[in-house]
Parts: sequence; C-alpha cells; structure tokens
Amino acid sequence: MGILINKESRVLVQGITGRDGSFHTQEMIRYGTNICAGVSPKKGGSNLFGIPVFNTVFEAKKKEDVDTSIIFVPAPFAADAIYEAADAGISLIVVITEGIPVHEMMKIKAYLGTRRTRLLGPNSPGVINPGEAKVGIMPAQFFKKGGCGIVSRSGTLTYEIAYHISESGIGCSSVVGIGGDPIKGMDFIDCLKLFAQDEETKAIVLVGEIGGDDEERAARYVAKYIKKPVFGFIAGRTAPPEKRMGHAGAIIMQGRGTAEEKIQAFQLAGIEVFFEPSEVVRLLQERQP
Repeated sequence: MGILINKESRVLVQGITGRDGSFHTQEMIRYGTNICAGVSPKKGGSNLFGIPVFNTVFEAKKKEDVDTSIIFVPAPFAADAIYEAADAGISLIVVITEGIPVHEMMKIKAYLGTRRTRLLGPNSPGVINPGEAKVGIMPAQFFKKGGCGIVSRSGTLTYEIAYHISESGIGCSSVVGIGGDPIKGMDFIDCLKLFAQDEETKAIVLVGEIGGDDEERAARYVAKYIKKPVFGFIAGRTAPPEKRMGHAGAIIMQGRGTAEEKIQAFQLAGIEVFFEPSEVVRLLQERQP
C-alpha cells in the first residue's frame, strides 16, 4: 500500500510546459503514474503528451478531479502556485521548486494549517511507491518494491540508500523526500505517523543531515510512539560550523544542529545508526523476523 500516493492517485503537473515540468512529466508517465492534467497559464486548451492543459488549477480540478499536484513553477511564482492548489482542494502538493524565500514559506505553512492539504517540500525530490507511482524526480531504477519505508531530508543520498535496500531484496514500501529547506511542509514526524499505520511498512529509515532540530524531535517521537524498527543516517558529519552544506537548512549555527547531537538523539531513542549507506542492509537483515 505505502503512503501518500498510489496507482489510483490523479496527478496534476503545475508548470507542465516548462523544461523541467515537461521532462519529468514524461518520466512519471513512463513509470505508470496517473497524470491527468497540466496547468500552464495562457496555454489552457492545449494538449501535451496526450494530457489536457488548463489555465488554472480550479479548472483542472473541476474537469479531471485531480487530487495530487506536483509543482515545477519557478521560485518567484511558486508560492502563488501552492496557494492556488490548496484553494482548489488538492489533497497533496509536492513542491520540487527550490529557492522559495523562508518568509514566504512561513506564511504558506500557517495558511495550510487551516486546511486539509498536505505539502511536501519545497526543494523536495518527491515521493515514490515502487511499482505503483512516483510523483517527483527520483530516478526510478533505484527503487524496488518491499517493506522498508524511507523518509529523508537529502536527495541523492536517499537514492543510494534505497538502491542498497532494493538490491538486497528487502525493497521499499514508500520513499519520501521532505526537502532540506528550514521551513517546509511535512516533516519526519508526519511521515513516521503514516509509516506506523501502513501495514506494508515493516521497518523505517530516517535520513537526516546537519542543521535544525528535525532529527532530535523525530527521535523523541520514535522513542515514545513507534514500535517498528527504525534506522538512522546523518549526513554532514565533517561539515564545519557556520557553513551551509548543500541545503538551505543544512547549517550548524551557534553550536547547534551538529551531526553528533543528532546521532546521540537517535541512539538514545533506540534508533540504530549506520555510517555508510550500504550498512543499512545488514541492520535490516538482522532485524527481519
């Protein structure tokens, strides 16, 4: 079953006629994702890859009953695209766009707190349920169906870990990239709750990185509520203080958010920590019934 999406999800692409939007739309269609509509202002009434294009999300929702949106809109217009999708009643919004200002995301997060819309991202690679659907930019060949759920702040590191898990035969139930920005929609805890309820998910891998306190909060949640085996990886163990590494949120400030603090929090919560991506396979195999 997995979480967030499945083969029945009816997906809308906002920014479908742009370079990235059109390329990844083709990749998602090739994977089997149910892409039902696209939105590109002033291009409504056209057709791309056999998909109807609309001027607004409201039109797409009315005509095609879409429930999931993926946003490839450039950063200056991405906030408006998120508001439009939420106001149209989209259940899940996946934001690939990076570079949305923090103050805009603070407003968006507060606004979505009054609605039933889930937001993944910004700066997210998306979500994939292997063998069913992907709403994002993940390279599909790294993911095979199985029982391990992955939630990550990283991008390419997630692909490497998922590859090892998939090649081992254990496989993945769902892989979710929450994005590395300091202010975002869904976080580790939101995904942990869903994985805990998913019968297909037998174990969970958290891929964190330096900066912020998302991992520490997730560790406390795991210790209190999660009964399934949980494994953790922290990227950026050699990063110098005050220097941003990769993501906007990956920065150690005033001695806080270090890899050591996060690893210790994981270990205190009973989360088994691994230090090389391939090590996770041995840990998962040891915990299999």
